[in-house]
Amino acid sequence: MRLTKANILIYILTVLFPLLNMHAQPNIPKSIEHEVLTALSFYPELSEGNIEFRFKKDIKKSTMQARPTFGSFLKNRKGRKYVILISETFKIQDKKFTTKNIPSNILIGWIGHELGHVVDYQNRSKLNLLWFGIKYLLSDRFIVEAERAADTYAVAHGMEKYIIATKNFILNHADISPTYKNRIKKYYLSPEEIMVLVEERNR
Repeated sequence: MRLTKANILIYILTVLFPLLNMHAQPNIPKSIEHEVLTALSFYPELSEGNIEFRFKKDIKKSTMQARPTFGSFLKNRKGRKYVILISETFKIQDKKFTTKNIPSNILIGWIGHELGHVVDYQNRSKLNLLWFGIKYLLSDRFIVEAERAADTYAVAHGMEKYIIATKNFILNHADISPTYKNRIKKYYLSPEEIMVLVEERNR
């Protein structure tokens, strides 16, 4: 084939451009694409291409978990990539919930909270991030601090409606055990505390 200008243009449009566009898209399961993109829209500073959203069969003691990828941990802050693991199901007492089938606004709030963690991680150096992980594993008090910080970042980005909806879904759901509800109350901001943050933000 002769390398005319027309042939080069066709090659760019039909081969290179789709490849570039493919890599620019976030790695998102189709079943939750709407919810992920909605949550991401509140975080314009986060690069979609640097965050992978991945379903996992089970996550111990959690529904979602955000963390830097192993391969990018030693890179500088701008070069880091992150993965948000999403449990396929979670069981509370005898009732099993399929994560992708819970109400859309609840899922948006959950994802928004995890993106709050990503913002927190981006502000940390490599050494600080390593120390963060150690304290999260060893200190119950630090878990409270980290989870409340993620909620605070989400509210600062305007996601309070979704964050409160997620809290209320858990706290008011008849099939969710008091033990799980008490965990939410202990580690995360309450709806009332969120509204105080909103008032302070809007002053």
